[in-house]
Amino acid sequence: MDWNHYRFHSLWPLPAPPAAVYAVLERPEDYPRWWPQVRSVTRLDDSTGILTIRSALPYAMTFTARATRRDPAAGILEIAVSGDIEGWARWTVTAAGPGTLARYDQEVDVRKPLLRRLAVPGRAVFRVNHRLMMRAGHRGLLRRLRAV
Repeated sequence: MDWNHYRFHSLWPLPAPPAAVYAVLERPEDYPRWWPQVRSVTRLDDSTGILTIRSALPYAMTFTARATRRDPAAGILEIAVSGDIEGWARWTVTAAGPGTLARYDQEVDVRKPLLRRLAVPGRAVFRVNHRLMMRAGHRGLLRRLRAV
């Protein structure tokens, strides 16, 4: 088992049409306004940016995100990430009853030296830290969609 390899999956039911959810998710530069753990996003060009995130644990992760797929018709936003983490992440936005289901999938390898050293004893805590971040993101997106 590679203790520095992670797969994450989250489902966010949202009371808004898929197009409205997609419109918010496709603007990562606005994430810090509604997702507290996304500390900063600096756009480098139309498809690349640098993000810094920090959840409950006292460390930040910085990485470059590059859009690899942007398909509004299919509801897919996908990025490649490199830096403190390397791999990919994908939003898939689909209709679900009167609202939307936003599915988040991520597969990454941790490259940040401190986290690599703590991989075995910290793995369970790192996974909880990610769940807390995703829970806060879901709540923040709900508030953002209600305000739009």
